[in-house]
Amino acid sequence: QVQLVESGGGLVQAGGSLRLSCAASISALSLNVMGWYRQAPSKQRELVATMTTGGVANFADSVKGRFTISRDNAKNTVILQMNSLKPEDTAIYYCHAITTYPFWGQGTQVTVFS
Repeated sequence: QVQLVESGGGLVQAGGSLRLSCAASISALSLNVMGWYRQAPSKQRELVATMTTGGVANFADSVKGRFTISRDNAKNTVILQMNSLKPEDTAIYYCHAITTYPFWGQGTQVTVFS
């Protein structure tokens, strides 16, 4: 069982920035993919950004150019840096990791107000 613990959510004005961090309970080198999904009220959970162990990143079109993702495999963490935030980025953000199975964090709320 892999535990993922998120931190860094909060309330921010549009145009601002937030940094989300997710720490895994096992070596990040065992996690083929780490990343973030989000779920807004009344919407399905959607991919935000992921990164492989080798550093290949994938982003949702809606966040390209505004969000960056990084992994610190020595610290078993994945970081989502969110800049130029918009009200439509408001959602619960979930850390996600895959070994043979997928694992999810508990989620952290991000609220962007205009």
